[in-house]
Amino acid sequence: MNETEMRLRPYKPCDAKTIASWIRDEEALYKWSADRYGKYPITADDINHKYMDCNGDCEEEDNFYPLTAEVDGKVTGHLMLRYINGDRSSLRVGFVIVDDTLRGRGFGKEMLKMAEHYAFKILKAKRLTLGVFENNPSAYHCYKAAGFKEYNTPDLIFEINGEKWKCIEMEMPP
Repeated sequence: MNETEMRLRPYKPCDAKTIASWIRDEEALYKWSADRYGKYPITADDINHKYMDCNGDCEEEDNFYPLTAEVDGKVTGHLMLRYINGDRSSLRVGFVIVDDTLRGRGFGKEMLKMAEHYAFKILKAKRLTLGVFENNPSAYHCYKAAGFKEYNTPDLIFEINGEKWKCIEMEMPP
């Protein structure tokens, strides 16, 4: 993937319809959002409500940055960044998703590299973290390819639809 082909821009409410269309089943929803929506299917209105009306579930007003990736004017991916501590030095990557027809072609890695640049160069973060479910190996490999590394934390277990899903914590050093 040529870096100049993709651009990362602020999320717009019109992006939600496309993003929601990529979430084709309940397992995909939970791998994307953990338990943040609590129901399947989700709609564009659900995404916009969470982002616009609920500030991405963030308590502080100015700590939530939803971003959309485009290639040739077409929405190809999405993620969000949010501060995770009061001193605004650590950012968390979440809700990472790429158009499922484009997966395996480097779009996710490129989007994450752009988000890394934004986090460290623009927002001046000192640390970038994310969590990925153990049962999502394609996302895990994408994150590793983008430069994220596992770090030791107590096991984070989510109960999803009666199953226990382990979350692997990863970080990107500056």
